[in-house]
Amino acid sequence: MSTRGKVLITGAGGQLGRELLARVPTEWAVVACTSRDLDISDRAAVERVLTAVRPSAVINTAAFTRVDDAERESSRAFAVNAEGAGNVAWGSRQSGARLIQVSTDFVFDGKQGHPYAPEDPPCPLGVYGRTKLAGEELIREHTGGTALIVRTAWVYAAQGHNFVRTMLRLMRDRESVDVVADQVGTPTWARSLARALWVAVGRSDLNGVLHWTDAGVASWYDFAVAIQEEAQAIGLLERPANVRAIRTQDYRTAAPRPPYSVLDKSAGWAALGGPPPHWRANLRLMLRELNHE
Repeated sequence: MSTRGKVLITGAGGQLGRELLARVPTEWAVVACTSRDLDISDRAAVERVLTAVRPSAVINTAAFTRVDDAERESSRAFAVNAEGAGNVAWGSRQSGARLIQVSTDFVFDGKQGHPYAPEDPPCPLGVYGRTKLAGEELIREHTGGTALIVRTAWVYAAQGHNFVRTMLRLMRDRESVDVVADQVGTPTWARSLARALWVAVGRSDLNGVLHWTDAGVASWYDFAVAIQEEAQAIGLLERPANVRAIRTQDYRTAAPRPPYSVLDKSAGWAALGGPPPHWRANLRLMLRELNHE
């Protein structure tokens, strides 16, 4: 089968980037750049890569995602999440490539009592959310609104640093684990998001902002309990730990978290392949994969 063109994936060494690389549709050729291959905060480097590759589309997954570290390293977070995203947008426009940008639920403050729609006004609480929102704004400025921004939440995978892997480690090492119960969102398997993004690559008519996560809602505590139950069921954990629900005020972090960051995915699901499975079903699949590594 002949290819439809080339897709450049930035941040290809991250958990989402790796899932994208593992599920490339046969009609696309891919050029993958990890953060070592391409620092998107370097505009000249971005221009060189885009000029050399001449992709039909760019999926920008490169980001400074360490939420608490962003409070202490705000300059670096801004350089990557805001200026870096702007560089990729500018370079994409110059080379004629369509940009698909991955963004976050952290652009909202979590004070709304119902799911956030793409058109709801953002109001980030911390540096990470502010830098990602600034990136969105630069993308719109540099592409004239032709880019597609996909916001997601609570992403995890079998590889990389994420909540699931952290919980498994703590549950093996400790008799009890404290987990916040008053922050609510939706866990999202990176593979589920990767599939949606590949649909987006094939939909050149899509632009603006869409939301995508797996189905369902959970607190971090709910998520942790499910991780333990599913992991024990397949022998990934030998013994249960005591998972204790605590309040946000009892677990101090450098960065504030939105208490409610559930996204309204109705438009995103309709455009990007339909509703995905419930988050717990995808968690079960991911843990089975981890168990067979």
